[in-house]
Amino acid sequence: MFHIYEGFHLVDAYHKMRYQRKYHPTDGTKRVIKIALVALVTLFLWNIPTEWYGIEGLTVIQQRIIAIFAFATLMWILEVVSSWATSVAIMVLMLVFCSDSGFKWMVNPDEVGTVLSHKGVMATFGDPIIMLFIGGFILAIAATKTGLDAQLAKVLLKPFGSKSENVLLGFLLITGLFSMFVSNTATAAMMLTFLAPVFRQLPPEGKGRIAMALSIPVAANLGGMGTPIGTPPNTIALKYLNDPEGLNLQLGFGEWMMFMLPLVIVLLFLSWWLIKTMFPFTQKTVELKIDGEMKKEPQTYIVIVTFFVTVALWLLDSVTGINSNTVALIPFVVFALTGVITKRDLEQINWSVIWMVAGGFALGYGLNASGLADNAIKSIPFGDFSPFLILILSGLICYILSNFISNSATAALLMPILAVVCTAMGDKLDAIGGTPTVLMGVAIAASSAMILPISTPPNALAFATGLVKQNEMSKIGIIMGILSMALGYALLYVIGNLHLL
Repeated sequence: MFHIYEGFHLVDAYHKMRYQRKYHPTDGTKRVIKIALVALVTLFLWNIPTEWYGIEGLTVIQQRIIAIFAFATLMWILEVVSSWATSVAIMVLMLVFCSDSGFKWMVNPDEVGTVLSHKGVMATFGDPIIMLFIGGFILAIAATKTGLDAQLAKVLLKPFGSKSENVLLGFLLITGLFSMFVSNTATAAMMLTFLAPVFRQLPPEGKGRIAMALSIPVAANLGGMGTPIGTPPNTIALKYLNDPEGLNLQLGFGEWMMFMLPLVIVLLFLSWWLIKTMFPFTQKTVELKIDGEMKKEPQTYIVIVTFFVTVALWLLDSVTGINSNTVALIPFVVFALTGVITKRDLEQINWSVIWMVAGGFALGYGLNASGLADNAIKSIPFGDFSPFLILILSGLICYILSNFISNSATAALLMPILAVVCTAMGDKLDAIGGTPTVLMGVAIAASSAMILPISTPPNALAFATGLVKQNEMSKIGIIMGILSMALGYALLYVIGNLHLL
């Protein structure tokens, strides 16, 4: 979806490099070993006696779900193929071997237990949360197509003047703001392009260039926490928090922003102080010039009005009664009927992310619809677990994994499991603020992972400029990650104990 964005060449180069390194390495031995490991573990879990699991009443279908879950975990962590391809494989394996549309000699309910509904598995791709994703993508594409994003950047950056430290703050705040509604990859690419003339003005022997380059990935990663559509882990968390057949907390878009937006603002100002302290400017002023004009045509004004109406409806969902998933389709229909978005533009939606998330939802559906979640709750003494241990372990595991693999894949793996654990622990979680502290905490941990160039696409794009060394990125990433998780979990703990959710 990125060819319409400023800085597309950066994104394109990054994706080509990463894909080649991950999936077509010069040495194929490691790849063969990974494939063999995934196959062996999956087949072992698929075929061992059900009694070995120690889960009372475990059926054959439930055992297959466990094996598929292990397959997904290894495929995502080892990155044998693209994340979205693994998600498609999850859905097909469930359909063929675990559903009422599978091989009839393998899905006889009398022999293998309750089978999944094939409609239920396929419906995960049409989950209401998927509509929220699509609505976010449509808004971003329309804003870029009309030049609204560049115009907003120019208008919003103008008040910060020409003092170097203030310009740095401007880029941090505006990048963070954009990342709440636009893909952080696209935001980073656009903002790095706007910074190109600033880089040329700053002396190469100073640290100002490093400060400016680092501001973009840090702000893009942190800004995504601010809204449910800011980053996939947020949306995945919202799915499990609001699931009518699960936790059913009815957390709205506006409520999410009410709590998370202040956190993002505080973190952005902390990152500004940290970056300008660690990488001080030797040149005290810079002239900021951003190219690109907003198109002066009726479609542009349609986009502006629709954008602000959509955001207002998202913020007022508890007042209007229209949930955020439904609101997300309003810009879609408006832009389709007015010709702002064409069938060619639909090709720019990031379908790989949608497939990635849908695969995670399919795992969650399999856990619940097969009865595996209920059996696990009955057989495993989750009630004896320490809520603080669950909180710390879930955050640390998510943080560590998200530094090395897709944070979407990490969230897709952890959220279904944690939803089951939290349901089983019940009131015991009140000591840490309840279930939202755990699930929203995982979303915060995913966005806090920014240590390495490979941790997030914005990190990789900033590193690709050649202005930032890996150790410099790691220093900022570690400090901001710790601050982000510490403040984020503290906020969730207070919110939970005050029963604000």
